[in-house]
Amino acid sequence: YMQENNITFVVASTCNPGLFQDPAVQRVCFVVFLPVYLATVVGNGLIILMVSISKSLDSPMYFFLSYLSLVEISYSSTVAPKFITDLLAKIKTISLEGCLAQIFFFHFFGVAEILLIVVMAYDRYVAICKPLHYMNIMSRQLCHLLVAGSWLGGFCHSIIQILVIIQLPFCGPNVIDHYFCDLQPLFKLACTDTFMEGVIVLANSGLFSVFSFLILVSSYIVILVNLRNHSAEGRHKALSTCASHITVVILFFGPAIFLYMRPSSTFTEDKLVAVFYTVITPMLNPIIYTLRNAEVKIAIRRLWSKKENPGRE
Repeated sequence: YMQENNITFVVASTCNPGLFQDPAVQRVCFVVFLPVYLATVVGNGLIILMVSISKSLDSPMYFFLSYLSLVEISYSSTVAPKFITDLLAKIKTISLEGCLAQIFFFHFFGVAEILLIVVMAYDRYVAICKPLHYMNIMSRQLCHLLVAGSWLGGFCHSIIQILVIIQLPFCGPNVIDHYFCDLQPLFKLACTDTFMEGVIVLANSGLFSVFSFLILVSSYIVILVNLRNHSAEGRHKALSTCASHITVVILFFGPAIFLYMRPSSTFTEDKLVAVFYTVITPMLNPIIYTLRNAEVKIAIRRLWSKKENPGRE
């Protein structure tokens, strides 16, 4: 077996991996995906800025949204920068240490996002089903605890993933059939049977995603049933907010369940789905939340007007 500290993995072609080896096509992909990543950072960063300075967004929902935006930036940044720079590189390599770090932070921020989305659904449940007790239940202390719990859950999940990987022997050829390091592509490079490791990943990633999705679906069903007791205006406002959350849930959980609840494969569609949820989805979330949220749009206009007229109060 090769010594672990000497292992360097070669990453497969990144732009629609396995389809396009043409450098000219990869340069086109660079021009496409670099603005997407920059839009992810700017869009989510704008939400964090608005929530931190706008008094009209001083509520638990926007507190969680700001942390979700922070997670989106971090989640995309674990994969997108190397993915984009590799498009211009002739030889795409990553060390074992770099690969483990990418796996750790990719799953850390991914699970933290899942838990934050669950927390946001709970926040909407309390706001709609128990409006009179909302501020007492969703206290600042509880909000901080829920966010801390999301980070802790992501950390525990990632530690398990790393413990699964570090005990595997790799003896070459160390060519990853993917554009970033993840568990299933590394299992194919191991010089041992990885059935049990695959079962652990199925439970730790796939089943976790499915259970979280079922909890979210159940909570939104309860919310929709309770909306029958609200006025037409109240129903419209609640549905508008919930529609944004449900859209994000589908965009995030659909690809995750698709990839981690199936046997590993080298199908090109798996890699295309991975491009979607690692690069595209983090850019879409700020668009989804701002387009359907009047309060956020008002906060953006106020922020812009202050920039245009800095002397005005």
